[in-house]
Amino acid sequence: MTEKAGQVWVDADACPVPIKQILFRAATRSQCQVTLLANHAMTVPPSPFLAFVQVPSGFDVADSEILKRLDVSDLVITQDIPLAAEVVERGALAISPRGERYTAENAKARLAVRDFMTELRDSGVNTGGPAPLDNSDKQRFANALDSWLAKRS
Repeated sequence: MTEKAGQVWVDADACPVPIKQILFRAATRSQCQVTLLANHAMTVPPSPFLAFVQVPSGFDVADSEILKRLDVSDLVITQDIPLAAEVVERGALAISPRGERYTAENAKARLAVRDFMTELRDSGVNTGGPAPLDNSDKQRFANALDSWLAKRS
């Protein structure tokens, strides 16, 4: 990985639409390259700062492609905790669509909770899902993104 002005990689398969819209506006405003990767087709607004890469279906294919292209100056948007842990381990920044910054410590803790919840679900316990994305989540994400963009320039 080399030093350069960072760009944004989006694990887009599960990225909420309002977060993508924030990213689209920020890419144009800041002239920062934003690339969305997913295993299903999606459209992005026409812009020299936006790109979409469709990867083949399969376990962690988009994650592997992001990691292959990742630079230490980049930002990764993901809900995938193992991907976030690998991004942080490589020295880049990862945030969730709710604006939460992943660190080496909280990624490990979240992996442990995720594994525990998987065990509960596998044993038949209904654990529910995450709360719906709300305005405070969107604002926290926008603030985290703006903070990264400000440091980039």
